[in-house]
Amino acid sequence: MDFSPAPEPRRDRINRARRGSAYSFLWGLAEKIRGRLAYKVLLGTGGVLAAGLSAWILYLFRALGKNTIEGFGGASVAFGALVFLGTISATALFILYFVNRPVRRLMHGALKIAAGDYTAGVDLDGTDELGRLAAAISQMGRKIAQNQSTLNKQRDEFQKLFELVPCIITVQDRSFRLLRHNREFARKFDPRPGDYCFFAYKGRAEKCVDCPVEKTFRDGLTHTSEEMGVDKDGTPRHWIVRTAPITDEWGRVTAAMEMSLDVSSVKRLEMQLEASEKKYHAIFNNVPSPIFVLDRESLEILDVNDRVEEVYGYSRREIAGHSFLVLFAPEDRDLRSARLKEAGAFTSVRQVARDGRILYCDVLVSPFDYPGREVLLVTTNDVTERIEAEQQLIQASKMATLGEMATGVAHELNQPLTVIKTASGFFMKKIGKGERIEDEILKTLAEEIDGHVDRASRIINHMREFGRKADMALSPLDLNRVIVRAHEIFNQQLTLKRIETVFDLDPELPAIMGDPGLLEQVFVNLFLNARDAIEDRFGSSETAPGEKQIKISSRGENGRVKVEFSDTGAGIPPRIAEKVFEPFFTTKKVGEGTGLGLSISYGIVKGCGGTIRVSGEEGRGAVFLLTFPAVQKERA
Repeated sequence: MDFSPAPEPRRDRINRARRGSAYSFLWGLAEKIRGRLAYKVLLGTGGVLAAGLSAWILYLFRALGKNTIEGFGGASVAFGALVFLGTISATALFILYFVNRPVRRLMHGALKIAAGDYTAGVDLDGTDELGRLAAAISQMGRKIAQNQSTLNKQRDEFQKLFELVPCIITVQDRSFRLLRHNREFARKFDPRPGDYCFFAYKGRAEKCVDCPVEKTFRDGLTHTSEEMGVDKDGTPRHWIVRTAPITDEWGRVTAAMEMSLDVSSVKRLEMQLEASEKKYHAIFNNVPSPIFVLDRESLEILDVNDRVEEVYGYSRREIAGHSFLVLFAPEDRDLRSARLKEAGAFTSVRQVARDGRILYCDVLVSPFDYPGREVLLVTTNDVTERIEAEQQLIQASKMATLGEMATGVAHELNQPLTVIKTASGFFMKKIGKGERIEDEILKTLAEEIDGHVDRASRIINHMREFGRKADMALSPLDLNRVIVRAHEIFNQQLTLKRIETVFDLDPELPAIMGDPGLLEQVFVNLFLNARDAIEDRFGSSETAPGEKQIKISSRGENGRVKVEFSDTGAGIPPRIAEKVFEPFFTTKKVGEGTGLGLSISYGIVKGCGGTIRVSGEEGRGAVFLLTFPAVQKERA
């Protein structure tokens, strides 16, 4: 609605101007000037006339004498009266033309200025007081015109702002009737003349219980509230309301301005966010796996879901505020701290429950945005039962491997036993004949016996360690050493079958995280498969040097450790290459293999954070590629 007044008739403008303070001031000023000038002119004219008459009478007395005066007394009096009346008329004409007319022009100019015609000015020339006053009034009119132009511009700007501002603005009287409103209010609510605010906003028959406008009328202060209603198409709306008093010149509150900012979209987002949070908490607490929210730097537990208590035995209140590392064994905490901050997936991680139980969990660590901070979202999956089942399979596979290795072990132990038997026979023969044994011979034989006893002990201990059931415990290790230890078991057996082993091991190979006993089983299985594949291809036929060969190479590359294990056996057809790691899959005859060796090897490598792949061609051997993440060296 336009706040500017409607055009008025000229007479009304003049009447209103006469009632205005500016016109009153100018009119009063003109009256005072006219009165003052008229007084001065009359006083001056009267004085001049009196002085002239006195001089004329005196002149007659002196020039004509007493008798003549008496003779001409009547004529002189008549003539003097005529002169006096002529002087009075001339003075009146003088006042009318030189005083009253300029003053009326001043008054007319002041009236025009008071009526709003600021450019008319006062048409009066001269350098006297009236001329200077006319110039001052004209200058004042121009000044008022400039000020009025500024005020009109400000009014137009305010009107434009009032109409185009995106918030809702209404002006209400004490009965809450709408006096004015802007375009935005009309667009949203389509009010009718004389509507009350509570009806226009909310369709109510009476004012709101907690009304900010009422408070403003009561105390003359601004008030703020949040309101809800519906617009003209029935859409629910929410507003932030702020009121301000409108006062008259005596400071009395005559109306109240109510400004409302539509926050419906924000409110909808808040409701959606609230629903989303409820949904998030419902999902968060009903996910079947334990979930932890950790501070990214300190690994402090900020929140957990309900599943944590079921798996670990800690309630949310007990575990919140503690480090996530309390769920690891003390010897593993330093190692896990660095790896957790790197994020990623970790398999078969050993953790400790509240009652001391050892748990094996797959852990997934992901960066996550949490209100006001960066966090890690950690999801764990209890795989203890699966690990225990795998351990049983691994142990069964070890026993099967030991059975397959029996022949090789017998050969390994037979050589030291033969040496010991030969030396002991030599001693018995010399003693039986009563012959003295030379000190040098005795020393040499004793050293041979001692060395072969140590060799037999190492083989027996190695077999005992290999066959012992043990949980996976990751620690930094040299993979080259694991490969060499696995080969020691098969060295004699491969030699008997004329299978050559070629090593190309990097002496500067970085360490990896793994379990040495389990990784040794991986390479034992690879040696077994390579031996059997070579035997299947060549059998008992004669071969040239290098045809029956196992080659092992290792190298560090881009933060990874790679081991390539190849043989010259029968190879793997492409159609079954993807199946060789499946449990119970085997290409051997019934009774010659369980099909668990490579499957178990795959699980062990993956548990150490690595990968294993196979390639090759049928009839041209197979290549197994193992890759592990290298242990990062600490910076100095």
